[in-house]
Amino acid sequence: MVQSGMDAELFEQFIDQLERYVRERLIPAELEVIENDSIPEPILTEMRDMGLFGLTVPEEYGGAGLNTSQYARVVRTMAYAAPAFRSIFSINVGMFNSAIKNGATEAQKAEWWPRIAAGEIACFGLTEPGSGSDSAAMQTTARPDPEGNGWILNGTKRYITNAPQANVGLIMARTEKEALPKNAHVSAFIVPMDAPGVSVGSADRKMGQSGAQIADIILEDVHVPGDALLGGETGKGFVFAMKSLDNGRISVGAASTGYARRALDSALRYATERKAFGEPIANFQLIQQMLAESETEIYAAECMMADVTARADRGENILRKAAAFKVFASEMCGRVVDRVVQIHGGAGYLAEYDAERFFRDARIYRIYEGTTQILQLQIAKHMLRDFAAGV
Repeated sequence: MVQSGMDAELFEQFIDQLERYVRERLIPAELEVIENDSIPEPILTEMRDMGLFGLTVPEEYGGAGLNTSQYARVVRTMAYAAPAFRSIFSINVGMFNSAIKNGATEAQKAEWWPRIAAGEIACFGLTEPGSGSDSAAMQTTARPDPEGNGWILNGTKRYITNAPQANVGLIMARTEKEALPKNAHVSAFIVPMDAPGVSVGSADRKMGQSGAQIADIILEDVHVPGDALLGGETGKGFVFAMKSLDNGRISVGAASTGYARRALDSALRYATERKAFGEPIANFQLIQQMLAESETEIYAAECMMADVTARADRGENILRKAAAFKVFASEMCGRVVDRVVQIHGGAGYLAEYDAERFFRDARIYRIYEGTTQILQLQIAKHMLRDFAAGV
């Protein structure tokens, strides 16, 4: 299915507006976000008014109807500012909306798409204390409610982005005791976060990404109606989750690319202002080497993003390429922020300079939505499978 997206000229106007908003509004607010570990409510209201929470929701349901290429560009643009600003809406427009699009019934779309587009915040409950990529180890259960046509959920989800602020969660739970082929023991449920029995732990203290809150979600005899089962069919949850993760990985890759650009811009500024031996350190060839390597790698990530999102918009299977983009872009961002610290020298180790924050913030990109190592295994598995099939 080809995704046409927003009118191209209108979208470019939106990107221009968004770039100004990032520089004039979001970057000046970063220190407040860091100090309070939260995004100020007036900014959340502005983001809702700009339609950022419903970017990929179809227009007929109140969203902007962006295609994947446009959505990734918005993420990259927003990611120039502190990561919290992207994080708060990324689950809505990436994984949650993708699961709704791929697996929801028409009634579920009619209920949840307008709410998401209006700015209700979503979270995605897959990871648990004892399982992440290993769905066979999932402990959260959903059993049929003996007193009705609904379900009763029990379990704990861990490291769930936006859990403290979320209005709704897409929760993966096992509906069969035994692990079944193709993860058919896992189903997906749309769970309002104010449902009785749902509680959220304290926000975790993290290495970086202040304001992007994560926490545990505890489910204790949570009763949900039958229509909370995504797609109305058991055994499809993991499939929906994995399809959603393609979009999540594009989002992380785009965020890594945008944040690497921010870090490199700060290094350029510092290198032209900082003097040593009577001249700007930007004149020194080994400083120039680090700048040039960073520019080259960011450009490569931008090209990968353009390619994989164009393929997604054409309806191609992008599982392997989305994983490759996420791996390259996140690892690239790690190398860039490391060079940025090095260019700053001793100042790069001090909290008063942005380089130290960039270094800490970027580290998680290589871990969530699939670690580099898990994605390398996935890429290789699909390469070998295609080779054996003569593809």
